[in-house]
Amino acid sequence: MINPLTPFERENMTEVWIIEDNIAYSKTIRSIINQSTWCKCNNEFTTVEGALELLAKGDTPDVILTDVKLPGMNGIEGIKAVKALVNEIEIIMLTAFGDNEKIFDAICNGANGYLLKSSSSEEILEAIQIVVDGGSSINAELARKVFNMFTAIKQTKNSYGLTKREKEILNYLVDGKTVNEIANITFTSPQTVQTHVKNIYSKVHVNNRGGLVSKAIKEGLVQKRGINFK
Repeated sequence: MINPLTPFERENMTEVWIIEDNIAYSKTIRSIINQSTWCKCNNEFTTVEGALELLAKGDTPDVILTDVKLPGMNGIEGIKAVKALVNEIEIIMLTAFGDNEKIFDAICNGANGYLLKSSSSEEILEAIQIVVDGGSSINAELARKVFNMFTAIKQTKNSYGLTKREKEILNYLVDGKTVNEIANITFTSPQTVQTHVKNIYSKVHVNNRGGLVSKAIKEGLVQKRGINFK
């Protein structure tokens, strides 16, 4: 028999919110999350505005799963609105739409992951874990669409004055590596890697990983080598 979670364990689980106007699908995703042993979902919303209202009151999740097509403010517009209130929230787009432009816009606005609604329970939970750990998650099918779009965009030669080490770390960031993983690979401390990351953000003129990844690929700042999309 599995022992029930203690109040402390329950309190420290990863908190996930869902923004989805398809009530049946939203409840399915909530059930998947609440059956896990490490994350929970206590809040579902049919609009971005509903989530923003609760955020403004100081209630903050770790991760938000949001649809793109929503009544009122759409999910892509919602990314900016959420990040403006609490930039640290990880956002995963969970949608039936897989066209290049929506994916590109979501990433540019700061989305940390992008999954199709056809994703399995395991893929959804894995995506949540990846973004909580500091990585970026995107379905392989969608990744191909994104790269097809990126390759059609003229690349700039602007290097933003990145040092050799910063370029190396930028490649690992685009690969989806966490700060701790990069520290292990480069034989440095997480603090040193974090300092490099902050310098990269400053030089490239972005303020989150999603924006950095999209800009780095769009402008040819990284090599397209074995990028670890899920």
